[in-house]
Amino acid sequence: MNNIYIAFAPLQGYTDAAYRRAHHECVGGVDEYYTPFVRIEKGEVRKKDLRDTDPVVNAGVPTVPQVIAKDADEFAKLCDALQGQGWRRIDLNMGCPFPMQVKAGRGSGLLQHPDRIEEIAREMLRRPEIIFSVKMRLGQESVDEGLTVMPIVNDMPLVHVTLHPRLGKQQYKGVVDMNAFGMFMEGCRHPMVLNGDIIDLLPLTSHISPLKGVMIGRGLLARPWMLSEKEPREVIQQMHDIVYRYAVENLCGDRQILSRLHAFWEYMDIDRKQKKAIMKSTTLPRYREAMAMCLR
Repeated sequence: MNNIYIAFAPLQGYTDAAYRRAHHECVGGVDEYYTPFVRIEKGEVRKKDLRDTDPVVNAGVPTVPQVIAKDADEFAKLCDALQGQGWRRIDLNMGCPFPMQVKAGRGSGLLQHPDRIEEIAREMLRRPEIIFSVKMRLGQESVDEGLTVMPIVNDMPLVHVTLHPRLGKQQYKGVVDMNAFGMFMEGCRHPMVLNGDIIDLLPLTSHISPLKGVMIGRGLLARPWMLSEKEPREVIQQMHDIVYRYAVENLCGDRQILSRLHAFWEYMDIDRKQKKAIMKSTTLPRYREAMAMCLR
């Protein structure tokens, strides 16, 4: 298991640069940390996203910026912005299931537009200096959508394909479809990475050999110590100190600071009463008191 590729999946509002650094420095075991997707807003690349992909704030952390686009024009603009920052590694999100992005034809919604994916593939080929990867779903409405675009994906210059074996319309409901994952693996020419509902690596031991590796998101947010032999409380304390310092130094007022700190705990696999006390805190003194009770 030590030789498999392990990626930390991005979650908007949770896995920002501060959190990625905290996990890398306090736990490690992750080969690449993916950023929440960089997107176009009002015709321009979101400045907030570019602040998170700034190479300075990611220095020393093995980071992969991820983009989400509805067509080749958006994709090119996003690549230009990231290349302007000095990046030579980019991941394309074709799996985000959130309705706002899907309706705009982004994320898993893009899987319903093979023609647009072909144009994006051509744009990738025009950038041989970039190492690309793709993250996708089985489809938005049906598995047929993903299977239809697989020949196009096969012709993309990719280091791997990460597949979350659910449909976009399921979002995170139901169970992952490993039979469909197997079909995609048979038809995919690129190394494949499994994403979705991975809360423990041990059950995967007997199935990992055909895979390049795994991408874990909510499982690592719930148990950030998963890849470490450290005690959970030690990991939480060390990571929290980094995220807390970032929030206090960069955000304004208790409300903004607490919003970021509450996100740190939202998925955490800890005692429910202790988590409730933390999440209900409305001032920093009360927050620190609840946090200390949790970690004592």
